[in-house]
Amino acid sequence: MNAIKDSVHGHVRLDPAATELIDTPAFQRLRHVKQLSTVRLVYPSANHTRFEHSLGVYHLARGALDGLDLDPDTAAHVRAAALLHDAGHGPYGHQTEGIIRRRTGRDHDDVGWLLTDADREVCQVLERNGLDPVRVTELIAGEGGVGTLVSGELDVDRMDYLVRDAHHTGVPYGTVDTGRLVNELRLLGDGSDDPADAELVLAEGNVATAESLLLARSLMNAVVYRHHVSRVAGAMLERACERYLDRTGTDVEAFRRMADHDLLVAFREHAPDLGRRIEHRDLYKRAVWVGLSEVPAGTVDADHDAELAAEREIAERAGVDPGAVVVDVPSRPGLKESGSAVVVDGITQRLSDASELVAGIRAAERSRWRLGVYCPGDHVDAVRGAARDVLGLRIAG
Repeated sequence: MNAIKDSVHGHVRLDPAATELIDTPAFQRLRHVKQLSTVRLVYPSANHTRFEHSLGVYHLARGALDGLDLDPDTAAHVRAAALLHDAGHGPYGHQTEGIIRRRTGRDHDDVGWLLTDADREVCQVLERNGLDPVRVTELIAGEGGVGTLVSGELDVDRMDYLVRDAHHTGVPYGTVDTGRLVNELRLLGDGSDDPADAELVLAEGNVATAESLLLARSLMNAVVYRHHVSRVAGAMLERACERYLDRTGTDVEAFRRMADHDLLVAFREHAPDLGRRIEHRDLYKRAVWVGLSEVPAGTVDADHDAELAAEREIAERAGVDPGAVVVDVPSRPGLKESGSAVVVDGITQRLSDASELVAGIRAAERSRWRLGVYCPGDHVDAVRGAARDVLGLRIAG
């Protein structure tokens, strides 16, 4: 059995299927997609990739499977799904996911394209190792009880990226006890022997274990994932991608197979101003940065088309170029992890019902929510006043 040395988990031992899958072009591309996309403009050492993260998820899935009573065939399918779970990411990972979703209707965990002729090699490797590609894609999407180990409230994806991102950024907030988490996972069935009908839970005595995952995610949101510099750069990147796709007519399926560096090179010709600013970290400034209490409900729930319309109107009122304003309205704050299932006194409960911490963390997430409007530094005052009027913000001019 082959092994790869990982900076977070030590030696990651690979089964034969994983050894073959890693060598496919679809998986090797992940070496060139950074895990933290624009966050690395804040934390210089955050240059780790989706490739190493995927190996970490595979490693944690193997550890969890050791404690779950699954048949060897199901376990093999779960391991393959854990390894391939990020193969559907486009360049810059989550930063381009919204564009891909709007243009295809699919998220990164919908990897049905791996079954197409263009990426047939992954499918062939799976079949050669006795694995059903369709079943693997269903597990990646989190379908069935055992699928939630790959994509769910207690998934190994979340466990790895928290500890890995904390390690590479140098912040301590994402540190969680992955060993205990994977060892305390259980599948509780409904009386059948089908793992698809079971529910993934944390065993008795692990409310604090689940809370640690929730707290780590909340703190990493505040300090790393939603840092204002990354937010500004990410919003600029999204607009640059839209201009590139619209100006070139590039097929979105080809776009999603690009690597980070491919995108930066493409920007030099087709979105030069934004591309140069992103590449050189010459970012727009915050003209507006306001919380939920200062934003009308209709604006909080604005869709992408409404964001674009607001950008045009703000730019017109401020007397600046239409492409020099970016409106960034994040989704309402949520805590997926609060739905984690934990066993308390022999009864399975949601963490939100079993923990008093959840309400406080929810309040903290709401208080940290910010709507942003960004523009070049010399237009900040004009754009701020125009944005206040267009978006109905309760702020001084």
